[in-house]
Amino acid sequence: MIDPVLRARRERRTVSAMIETYCRGNHAPAGAPCCDCLELLEYAHRRLDACPFAREKPSCARCTVHCYDRAHRERIRAVMRYSGPRMLIRHPLLALLHAFRRS
Repeated sequence: MIDPVLRARRERRTVSAMIETYCRGNHAPAGAPCCDCLELLEYAHRRLDACPFAREKPSCARCTVHCYDRAHRERIRAVMRYSGPRMLIRHPLLALLHAFRRS
């Protein structure tokens, strides 16, 4: 079993890469993420830090508790729909680890 601290770091890197990919494709083509995407990233990191299942955390899609409020949940779904296929090209290892973890 993977160390929960390492898993949390990888999840933070994965969500950061997904939001960055989404923002570059939809909002800010170069440079830092836009304010909306930066707010979503900070929110996602806060929710990961506060996860009550830190040691035995399932993937978010399989979790029994919804950590995100409805508005943020819809935004992160849009990010994942857009970024998911693109992650295989930009961040193949993170994408494979994320996909493997969901199954």
